[in-house]
Amino acid sequence: MNAITAEKMVLAFIGCVTFLIVALLFSILAIMFIKGLPAMHGGFLFDESRDFGRAGGIFYQSAGTLILMGVTVLWSLPVALGSVLFQTEYLESGKFKTFLTQLTYILNATPTILFGLVGYLFFGVYLEAGVSWVTGSLILAVMILPTLQVSIREAVEALPEKYREAGMALGLSRPAQIWRIILPQSFYGMVTGVLLGLARAAGETAAIMFTATTFSGIRFPQSFSDPVPTLQTHILVLAQEAANPESIAQAWGAGLVLLGLVFLLTLAAWAFRTRMVMESEL
Repeated sequence: MNAITAEKMVLAFIGCVTFLIVALLFSILAIMFIKGLPAMHGGFLFDESRDFGRAGGIFYQSAGTLILMGVTVLWSLPVALGSVLFQTEYLESGKFKTFLTQLTYILNATPTILFGLVGYLFFGVYLEAGVSWVTGSLILAVMILPTLQVSIREAVEALPEKYREAGMALGLSRPAQIWRIILPQSFYGMVTGVLLGLARAAGETAAIMFTATTFSGIRFPQSFSDPVPTLQTHILVLAQEAANPESIAQAWGAGLVLLGLVFLLTLAAWAFRTRMVMESEL
């Protein structure tokens, strides 16, 4: 077997795998649309659920999901940004940088159920936050931290050295360079990381199922110790009632809304990522 034949076989294999992945993705999207669209009546997005989720809409579940996602970013973004700036602008040791990067990848590969277990023991029990939206947002903040760190670090490291040299020529101190040069030029990378982190947080169920959410009885949290209804919990509970066609239809509709939310966040992240690449090439 010569090199040309081997290369063609590898390309054919890669092409087949790519086709299967794309076909699987479109199959999932098609099934979600076919099953979920019949449940999308006029008030589905703005009515509250009734009859234990078998009727009505998903307004409070959607609001609870957005509350968790928004607070999660507020917890995670300052930590991710601070750690990246420390690694890229202040830390000199190359080995220590590599060590911190590897820790980030290990954290990203940790099973989500372990985040929920350890997070509940620490935030819920030790810090006495209980089953609440605060506990859930803190757990999700730790989960999306690697996503934010990687995206922000890539944006900062992609900056041409001429920007830093210009800042030094103007006599700017290190904090002034960060505030006036690095942060503005890394804006699109930060937004990309936030959107990807939000997309991951929106799709998590195991980490928040028993730490932050409730299926019914709560509309909006009234205190720091209250849980919130979420789309993830709503779908999971309704999907367990396979013998009830109304429950399954509502679950498909809620699943389509959640999928649309994740898709929009991912698409927006791709758009900002493209803008960031274009800016770096100028």
